[in-house]
Amino acid sequence: MIELSAAELAARDAYKLMIGIIVPRAIAFVSTISAAGQVNLAPFSFFTGVGQDPPMLCFSIIARKGQPKDTLRNIEQTREFVVCSVSEEIASQMNLTSGDYPPDNDEFAIAGLTAAPSVVVRPPRVAESLTAMECKLHQIVTVGNAPSIASIVIGEIVHFRIAEQLYQAGRVDQQALHAIGRMAGDGYSRTNDQFELKRPVV
Repeated sequence: MIELSAAELAARDAYKLMIGIIVPRAIAFVSTISAAGQVNLAPFSFFTGVGQDPPMLCFSIIARKGQPKDTLRNIEQTREFVVCSVSEEIASQMNLTSGDYPPDNDEFAIAGLTAAPSVVVRPPRVAESLTAMECKLHQIVTVGNAPSIASIVIGEIVHFRIAEQLYQAGRVDQQALHAIGRMAGDGYSRTNDQFELKRPVV
């Protein structure tokens, strides 16, 4: 076994190890809107669910060169966002939105995706995504050191939208979702090779 002290590693080197170990990571395809009405769309792979009642999720936005990303600024302004799923069918379009574009660029247009109205919140959802979770901001927790400060955005899910072919008696058909996961570097994974393990009854 290789033993490495995190305190002795450069931040970038520790990050490379972390994203190689924490795999696969679900992708939050996050749409936001600024107070002035400019939409933004970007993927984030530090993402998970964090609460049940009420339903809550979180994702982490790491500053780029010490500057907050458009997604964070928009959420701070409007306190709303939408998290859409990423299936294999829209993987290439999702990747196009990950570029470091100026704030006045429309990532929906860049990726050829459709901005569709949400039900409860102002930011649009991705029409091509098979699921969407409309969220209201609960809290932003800041961690880490400059210039790579991370903002953990915690949101309460106020509305679910699920493609009809996925919805089965209150559950989501995982095989039909064709979700992808994030690996290290430029790598992604598919989720259709699945197996089950029954939880022990104690």
